[in-house]
Amino acid sequence: MLVGYNTNGLVHHDLFDAVELLAEIGYRSVAITIDHGALSPREDWRGQLRRLRVTLRRLGLRSAIETGARFLLDPRHKHEPTLLSPDPAGRARRIEFYQHAIHCAAELESSCVSLWSGPPRQDAEDRGLRLLAGGLETVLRCAAASGVVLGFEPEPGMAVDSMARFAELLELVDAPNLKLTLDIGHLQCQGEWPLADHIRRWSSRLVNVHLEDMRRGRHEHLMFGEGEIDFPPVLRALAEVGYQGGVHVELSRHGHEAPEAARRAYAFLQPLMEKIGASHG
Repeated sequence: MLVGYNTNGLVHHDLFDAVELLAEIGYRSVAITIDHGALSPREDWRGQLRRLRVTLRRLGLRSAIETGARFLLDPRHKHEPTLLSPDPAGRARRIEFYQHAIHCAAELESSCVSLWSGPPRQDAEDRGLRLLAGGLETVLRCAAASGVVLGFEPEPGMAVDSMARFAELLELVDAPNLKLTLDIGHLQCQGEWPLADHIRRWSSRLVNVHLEDMRRGRHEHLMFGEGEIDFPPVLRALAEVGYQGGVHVELSRHGHEAPEAARRAYAFLQPLMEKIGASHG
């Protein structure tokens, strides 16, 4: 396992300053959220992408690409448009964005492009999962052509909000490069216990892990120790199934104290990972 951190927790930092800071602390992987100033398709991103590839290699950092920026595609509506948007032009914009993310992942040799469904839509409720599946088929073909894996993330408040809904989605669309981004806090929020059981059940699809503390029924990403999660069984389960990818801290609301938050998270996780790794070595 590689202890990592999501750049959505460093939104007040320049992307390269953020990456340097994380490497300095000791992180070995970075989940790069494409956003304003960070590989945005609305800006001159090509030179930034080339520079980022060199920087990651110099620092010895692995990466994943994240696509959950709140207002990148629509400055007025959070997370819109999505693959569930009833407007075909909106869905096409989301697909175009995912194609951009796939290009970035291929260039950086990232483990995956992580994505989610988008929130449920009353105006598309009767065909929501089918719209999503149709859009995913297009994105999966693009990803396969570039040798990129997709990590689908169930998220509270989204149309696919639980592992049961993810299983429903897989009945409509599947592919060898459709994997799973598993957010441990989301499992806690949704009351999907025992948490470690989901790691074991879905181990063959697991390509990306998000980690933070959380409480049941509240989708609020908390610093470790401020929620209800018992982390040693979670990390032991990841070690038991042989997971070798990034375990990315996701503290998206801690940007105002990002350096300290990143240090505290690392100080909590790294000793646990070392202890568990030694017992499974």
